Amino acid sequence: MRYALLTCTDESAVISDEERSWRAAALTSFEDQMRERGVLLATEHLHPAETATTVRCWDGGDVIIADGPFAATREQIGGFFVVECKDLDAAIEVATTVPAAWYGTVEVRPLS
Repeated sequence: MRYALLTCTDESAVISDEERSWRAAALTSFEDQMRERGVLLATEHLHPAETATTVRCWDGGDVIIADGPFAATREQIGGFFVVECKDLDAAIEVATTVPAAWYGTVEVRPLS
């Protein structure tokens, strides 16, 4: 079964160059390991939430377009992975190794 692992972090957090380098290296290592396991199907990094455009369409035909993300939260979705796992438990195991889980959250969702 395919799962989306949505990585959520605090985009406004101030991190050192050393921390940024560590995060980049950890991410590269994670991606390499998941490719070797044959689990990783796709991955993308998103531009900051401030670049988002939100579109809502209501029954009356009204279309509302707004700058920025829909949810005003501290953590924003910064990217995602699509993985192939036998079940939710296996997807959760993979999610625990995503570096963003150490300084943010990883949301696991089944794909249809």
